[in-house]
Order: sequence, then structure tokens, then C-alpha cells
Amino acid sequence: QVQLVESGGGLVQAGGSLRLSCATSGRSFSSYTMGWFRQAPGKEREFVATSSWNRGTTNYADSVKGRFTISRDNAKNTVYLQMNSLKPEDTAVYYCAARGILDSDFRYWGQGTQVTVSS
Repeated sequence: QVQLVESGGGLVQAGGSLRLSCATSGRSFSSYTMGWFRQAPGKEREFVATSSWNRGTTNYADSVKGRFTISRDNAKNTVYLQMNSLKPEDTAVYYCAARGILDSDFRYWGQGTQVTVSS
């Protein structure tokens, strides 16, 4: 079982920055692909970024490319999402998720952290 706890959300003006953190419990963090997703009010949850378990290969949604950076510290069992040049449309609850090597989809989810970007 993996537990995920996000932190770092808050209120920021457009153009500002935030860094989200996701601390995980359990073993074998380095064997999990980690992802960030978000859900805005009235919308479905959407993919933001992932960091693969094997080489740390990253992947981003087109809407955040060049502005957001996902990174991981396997020694601290933590994944981060650095968000720069924030826009009001980035306002959402951001969720951290983990997918094991044998999992077909993200299996473990955090409780979410609110990010609000004011114009």
C-alpha cells in the first residue's frame, strides 16, 4: 500500500509560481511512475505530468509544457511539481498519483491540494 500526501498549494497571482510536493510512504518509491493530475470545478480530472520509474522520463500535457516541471527525489520518496507562469486556467485541485510496474493505470492517489490563480 502506498500513501500519498500533497502539499504546497495556495493562492497566487497570474504569472506567479508555486511548487507542489507529494510525499509518499511505503517501499520501492523508485519503482513507481509518479504523476500529477488536476481537476477544475465542473470539469473532469486531467493529466498534467508524469515521471517514469525507470529513467525518470517526463511527459507533460500540452497546456503546461514549458511552464511546469515534474521532478522526483527517490531518496526522499517525494515528487514535485514546479509551476511557473501560472494562469487563471491552472486553477484546480492538484492530485498526486502512483502507478506500479505491473499496474495498468494509476492505482494510488493523494487527497489533493488546491491551487488558485487570480487574474
